[in-house]
Amino acid sequence: MTIRHFLTLNDFSLDELVALVEHAIRLKRDLKQGKTRQTLAGKTLAMIFEKSSTRTRVSFETAMNQLGGMAIFLSPHDTQLGRGEPMEDTARVLSKMVDAVMVRTFEHDKLVRFAGHADIPVINGLSDSYHPCQLLADIQTYMEYRGSLTGCTVAWLGDGNNMCHSYINAAHLLGFRINVACPDQYRPDPGAVDLDRDNVLITSDPEAAVSGADLVVTDVWASMGQEAEEADRRAIFAPYQASQRLMSLADKDALFMHCLPAHRGDEVAAGVIDGPQSVVWEEAGNRLHAQKALLEFLLINGEW
Repeated sequence: MTIRHFLTLNDFSLDELVALVEHAIRLKRDLKQGKTRQTLAGKTLAMIFEKSSTRTRVSFETAMNQLGGMAIFLSPHDTQLGRGEPMEDTARVLSKMVDAVMVRTFEHDKLVRFAGHADIPVINGLSDSYHPCQLLADIQTYMEYRGSLTGCTVAWLGDGNNMCHSYINAAHLLGFRINVACPDQYRPDPGAVDLDRDNVLITSDPEAAVSGADLVVTDVWASMGQEAEEADRRAIFAPYQASQRLMSLADKDALFMHCLPAHRGDEVAAGVIDGPQSVVWEEAGNRLHAQKALLEFLLINGEW
């Protein structure tokens, strides 16, 4: 079987992405009906967390458990990574012991280097540049509520961060418009935008970005590792809050998403995240089902 990695959404073709999300929807339905699967029996996923997480850890561990496999949690505090062992050496060693590795880290280059020396699938659980697993869940959620994102308009509010980059990747693959509203100094990386400029609008005007949008998305203003900038960022990003006023400018059937954790009163108003247009709890839960589909795709070659 050919080794496949999942470092960004661009590691999949359009057909593969759509098939994976459709399979995730089936897995979710089957689980609700009490149907069990043992497709990953005897398989082990190693999970390297240089950045801590609630949703990523619980969803991957539960996913492996529900598919008959097991997951091992690894942190720099209790592995040789914390004592300076190169990522390349860790990749070579784990390739001899487990069936796949999920890495949640800071620099995206670490993931690229790790995958370059691994003989098993490597999954990006989050890096400072991309968060593709979250996008699988977001795409699944939109499909469940509204159908295909193709031809739609997505409004991104706030920092042009890893989530924004992954949404730009998704726009390229699925063929939707993404309006990125952000302060000039927090624009997304030009390398991510250059992939498909025809589908990306970058503006400093949040009203223009949200107008008529089918989906409005935001994220925290200060990500992990940026805590020292929090006060400054709060002042800069204040006009980009996903407020009820901004949501009123979107399409009347627009949905709201946030990858969580959320800070009510900062990047999103409580009336939005807890309101009728919000699907953030279903979105969070879909991390489990999307990642089950992803693990099957990578470990049993999508033999569903």
